[in-house]
Amino acid sequence: MAGHTGTCLLLLLLLLLWVVCCGCSGSTGLSGYTSSVEVANGGPWGDWAWPQMCPEGFFASGFSLKVEPPQGTLLDDTALNGIRLHCSRRTAECNTHQVESQAGSWGAWSQLQWCPDGSFLVAFSLCVEAPGAFGDNTAANNVRFRCSDGSELQGAGLLWGDFGDWSEPCPKGACGLQTKVQTPRGLLDDTALNDVRLLCCSG
Repeated sequence: MAGHTGTCLLLLLLLLLWVVCCGCSGSTGLSGYTSSVEVANGGPWGDWAWPQMCPEGFFASGFSLKVEPPQGTLLDDTALNGIRLHCSRRTAECNTHQVESQAGSWGAWSQLQWCPDGSFLVAFSLCVEAPGAFGDNTAANNVRFRCSDGSELQGAGLLWGDFGDWSEPCPKGACGLQTKVQTPRGLLDDTALNDVRLLCCSG
């Protein structure tokens, strides 16, 4: 009987810890998410990963990219592998958090690029190489972001393919993202990051 009571108390404690931890993890949930904006030219491979959000009261005002440089004629290129949004309370100096959803396995992170002080990310355009029947597909290669003050920032990605149309703007700014990534395929052709959604702030 004592053992049964101890087991129940342990389960109750674990449940309480789970509730507390989940309550503190709003930065990775969808508590501040009202809608998403997308582009029409994303790559066809991979699966949508988990969404990630800035903490409540923060806006995405900067970004950095994970990029694999060109690998040469005989090796497999993946180009753009990941996107990080950097969250702040309207100014870069108050940055305390970053979100990235899922990223591919290759490349290194670029330096941060920030919207001008007081502005934040609202829309994006994706540079994508169209699928080819033969050869080395890379899917998404670079990204541009538009800030709320109208300025535009282009990432340090590669320029294979073409930039598509801009997404619709997030009315109150972007507060998170969700990525579509192809996981490593061994000896087969890898493309890594294929597509992305911006998640719009609720207020």
